[in-house]
Amino acid sequence: MAFSSGDSGGMMADINVTPFVDVMLVLLIIFMVTAPLMTTGLDVELPKADAPSMDMPEEQLILTIDAEGRYFINDHEFTWAELETKIPAIASNNPDQDLFLRADGAIPYARVAQLMALCTRAGIARMGMITQPGGPEED
Repeated sequence: MAFSSGDSGGMMADINVTPFVDVMLVLLIIFMVTAPLMTTGLDVELPKADAPSMDMPEEQLILTIDAEGRYFINDHEFTWAELETKIPAIASNNPDQDLFLRADGAIPYARVAQLMALCTRAGIARMGMITQPGGPEED
């Protein structure tokens, strides 16, 4: 779009789109190259380290899943249906209650995740995991 007043020395008001097109083409090439890298999965090896032991209060709530899949709160055994009512009751009576989860290594992760989800829905604010001292075994 040009504005001129008839003589050749007038002002010209054109927008120069060449730098804009150059930048857009460079960005398009960058996104085309990086997009396939972002969609592929990466193999992740989780860190292997010993965690320092924590001092636990004596009246701590410990939720355990043993190798047979039985659930315990401290030393008392519960079924899944009982846990669904017991854990929300504990959370409502003491909202600041910490919960430590101790799961046998043979238990599938899905069951541990379901138990953690139950505790989160119940209102348990903080959860910790109890492990055995020592690092992972080397293959």
